[in-house]
Amino acid sequence: MKKLINRPLLVLVAASLLSAAGIYSAVAASSSSAEQVSDAITANSAIPVTVYKDPNCSCCAGWIDHIDKLGFKSTVVHPQDLYAFKDSLNIGSNLRSCHSAVTDNGFVFEGHVPAKYIKQFLKNPPENSIGLTVPAMVVGTPGMEVGDQFRPYKVLTLNSDGTSTAYAEISSYNQQF
Repeated sequence: MKKLINRPLLVLVAASLLSAAGIYSAVAASSSSAEQVSDAITANSAIPVTVYKDPNCSCCAGWIDHIDKLGFKSTVVHPQDLYAFKDSLNIGSNLRSCHSAVTDNGFVFEGHVPAKYIKQFLKNPPENSIGLTVPAMVVGTPGMEVGDQFRPYKVLTLNSDGTSTAYAEISSYNQQF
């Protein structure tokens, strides 16, 4: 099993990539950044997030619209090698989806994670976690809507040791909001 890098190193890697892209905020490396995200959630301020995606993926655009309507401010980056970027975050291939989002304080949200659960996570991140994932591309998740189709799914916690655990079980479309 591949061990995930620790959070300070993850923040440093994300900050380096964001800096190279010219969009990094100095807030990312500070220990108070988690407090700033929590304050933004409490104050209903937009929470900054950088989304790394393929430029041709329309479901990613749908997910970005979803989170932006619900309190986030997305910046989109199209890395030359999205797989290498996911490798740098140590997101296991079995936990991947089509896009990766990184907050200014280094938390990772992989795939079509509903905004509701991202906010919940950011208010109280589980110990030894680096983010959340909805692996694959589940029909009915935000951005993956197909008519009235919905498939129940789990949101998983990405743990710093490379494992994942169940964070939430979504059994209905409306439960995502």
